[in-house]
Amino acid sequence: MKIAVVSANGKEGKLIVREAMERGLDVTAVVRGENRSDATQVIKKDLFDLTASDLKGFDVVIDAFGAWSPETLPLHGTSLKHLCDIVSGQDARLLIVGGAGSLYVNPKHTLQLMDASDFPDMFKPLASAMGKALEELRTRDDVKWTYISPAADFRADGARTGKYILGGEELPLSSKGESTISYADYAVAMVDEAVNGDHVRQRISVVAE
Repeated sequence: MKIAVVSANGKEGKLIVREAMERGLDVTAVVRGENRSDATQVIKKDLFDLTASDLKGFDVVIDAFGAWSPETLPLHGTSLKHLCDIVSGQDARLLIVGGAGSLYVNPKHTLQLMDASDFPDMFKPLASAMGKALEELRTRDDVKWTYISPAADFRADGARTGKYILGGEELPLSSKGESTISYADYAVAMVDEAVNGDHVRQRISVVAE
C-alpha cells in the first residue's frame, strides 16, 4: 500500500508517518521544506502547488495540514478543497486529520461541541474554520474522503497505547466517561483506517479506551 502524508513535518504528521512505516507500508512525506519525518521518500512541495500527477499512484493520501493563527485559519478550507480537487475522480482515498469542535453533543445532532457554554473561547475560531471545511467536504461525492475527529482533549505528548474506541458523529467517550486521546493513538487509528478503508465519505471519531 502506498501512502502520501501531506504536511508530514507537523506533530501529528510525523507520528502518522512513523506508525505507517513501522507497519511496513510504502510511505512518502509531502513537505514544504526540509523533511523532518522518518520517511525516506519525499515530495518537497507546498500543498497548494501539488498537482494530480504528484499524487497519482497513491492508494491513500493523508491530510495532516494545520493552521493556527487568525489570518491562516481560512486555509483549512482552501487547502482541503485543493486536495479534493486534485484527487477528484482518482482511486486514492483522502483521509483528513480533523477537529473535535464540530462533533455533536446531543442525539438530535443540533448542538456541536464548539457551541457548548464551556467550550474555550480561544479555540472557537479554529473549531469554526475546521467545521466549515468539513461542511464543504460533505458536498464532495467525487472524492473518497474520510474525516477523522479526535476526542475533545487531543494530547500531543500522550503515550501510545495502541488502543482506542471508534465513534461516529457524536463526541466519543471512554469507558470512564472521558474524551481524550493522544496524538500517538490517533495515528494508530488513522493508519488503521488507511489500511482498512471502512468509512468512505463518513466522519468518524476516536477516543482513548
